[in-house]
Amino acid sequence: MRITLGFSPCPNDCFIFDAIINKRIDLEGLEFNVKMEDVETLNRWAVEGKLDCTKLSFHAFSYLTEQYQLLNAGSALGFNCGPLLISKREISIEEVKNNNLKIAIPGKLTTANFLLSLAFPNATNKTELVFSEIEEGVLSGKYDAGLIIHENRFTYQQKGLKKIIDLGEFWESLIHAPIPLGGIVIKRSLPLELKQKVDRLISKSVEYAFANPMASRPFVKEHAQEMDETVMQKHIDLYVNQYSVDLGELGKKAVKLMMDKAVELRLIEGVNKELVV
Repeated sequence: MRITLGFSPCPNDCFIFDAIINKRIDLEGLEFNVKMEDVETLNRWAVEGKLDCTKLSFHAFSYLTEQYQLLNAGSALGFNCGPLLISKREISIEEVKNNNLKIAIPGKLTTANFLLSLAFPNATNKTELVFSEIEEGVLSGKYDAGLIIHENRFTYQQKGLKKIIDLGEFWESLIHAPIPLGGIVIKRSLPLELKQKVDRLISKSVEYAFANPMASRPFVKEHAQEMDETVMQKHIDLYVNQYSVDLGELGKKAVKLMMDKAVELRLIEGVNKELVV
């Protein structure tokens, strides 16, 4: 059987899915039609129901729990790995709260934007950019601040940019749980046995990557857009961890807490179905 699978070209996703894409593990008769795009494109495709199984932001998932179910494997959760709000000049947290600064964000449906809205509900002057264009937009003076994710958190200081706030730290101080950034979801309409099989294969793929860390290196480098190898490895180390093998009880609790917060903010009415396969 063939299913469509979406994930990003970022090092963490390539590391996670390498053993599946390059058939280093037994795929149990499944074939995957792979679509690689940036996370906000994947979020929008999920809204359209375009893919059977896909990476998406947990913020986007909060709107799509009727259509998709979360897999136990493949997620990006953790501590000290959240998005950063950065600027060219010194900007205080009070200035973000009280002034309608122009802020570049990596997508309306990203978890990064959810956290920005949670921390600064009055910061509404936002412009969506591809995440890799945000630093340049801030450096050029077009935007007062930028919300950065992925590898940019390792490079912004080299470009003379300054951190206003770490929104991961903000979440952890508020919720006292790991921050759910992105997960792998699958269509609810698919048979349970198939959903469980895909979940099992992704978990095996992550375990293979951990056991054979150099095996995925060519696939990761192919899609890393000339990223420095040190940055590439930091990216993987930050976003791929035990929660990527299996959410576990703490991971599931963190996701539920984010959904509860989305209800509290009146972004969604509530979740009436089992979240996780």
